[in-house]
Amino acid sequence: MPVITRSDLAFDRPPALQATAPPEARGLARDEVRLLVSQPTGDGVRHIHTRFFCLADFLQPGDLLVINQSATLPASLAATGAIGAFLVNLSTHYGDGVWLAEPRWSTSEPGPLPLEPGETIGIGAVSARLIGPHPGLPRLWFLRACGDLRVEMARRGRPIRYGYVTGHLPLDAYQTIFAHEPGSAEMPSAARPFTTRVMEALAQRGVEVAGLTLHTGVSSLEVETDTVEEQPLYAEPFRVPASCAAAVNQARCEGRRVIAVGTTVARALESAWDGAQVRPARGFTRCYIHPRRGVHTVDGLLSGFHDPYASHLAMLYAIGGKALVQDAYAEAVEQGYFWHEFGDSHLILTRVGSGSKPIVPNPAPSGSDGAEDRQ
Repeated sequence: MPVITRSDLAFDRPPALQATAPPEARGLARDEVRLLVSQPTGDGVRHIHTRFFCLADFLQPGDLLVINQSATLPASLAATGAIGAFLVNLSTHYGDGVWLAEPRWSTSEPGPLPLEPGETIGIGAVSARLIGPHPGLPRLWFLRACGDLRVEMARRGRPIRYGYVTGHLPLDAYQTIFAHEPGSAEMPSAARPFTTRVMEALAQRGVEVAGLTLHTGVSSLEVETDTVEEQPLYAEPFRVPASCAAAVNQARCEGRRVIAVGTTVARALESAWDGAQVRPARGFTRCYIHPRRGVHTVDGLLSGFHDPYASHLAMLYAIGGKALVQDAYAEAVEQGYFWHEFGDSHLILTRVGSGSKPIVPNPAPSGSDGAEDRQ
């Protein structure tokens, strides 16, 4: 397998295609965002444009969707230190008051900041001692809080947002229908478009659903190393319960497709793969999925659209193949799909369901060219 380089993750995406607000602000329901379905065919790649509420039309009876049940925290807090006022986005809790965090000048101005190990900063009303930057990731710092930062988040925290999002939004805007266990610094956003309507259609179609938990930290890092596989990742907590492991193993044994709803789900399942099957597992994972590593647990991925040079693109290449993903992203740019947590969705299927023929769905709903979605 050829080595993937940083240049392989490059593509042009106009800034205007960043979703600056939830679809509700554009007069759409959550499940009315656009959905690009990409699947290899005998002579190339097929892309179909539709809406998310039509998801069930592109799945087969017996397909297994695996979803992330993590709920989003109000993890962004005002902070002060020797450098003055800044922002701290809490990322991952490792126990005993130790957190990984991203100090930023503001929502639109990232770090790294001129901080020093041993320095004491104030995060809201809680003091914290800086331990040091994460090896290889200088914008992220380990710190030890001298108080309960979860209580501080409940009192003063806001959801993490970045400069492309217009204005502050309530925490509910960053929760999915599956949110059950608080712990994610940022929303597992691949599942945001799911609604009761979508779930009812999936059930009627005979699609199964299983759940796991991976508490995602701050945003996917831009790959900075020339060789993609050498990019460091920080550890995130996950749990694959026995019920989820059994459902995945049974589906695989019976030749049914397993489709991850989000890159977090794929990472959790791969972290629980023992070489033959998925086992119940919990802990922290640095699992980095890329083409040389390969994937063993999923036959497809439902996700949003990822930025140029994002490490998640390497995972998409591993699942769908570089040619399919690059072709799909060129199609998405050409057709004006929106990026980021409030943007549109992408379903990558790597094979046709067992015993079925390729789906030829009904025509996409009126307006699916996205013209009415322009911001």
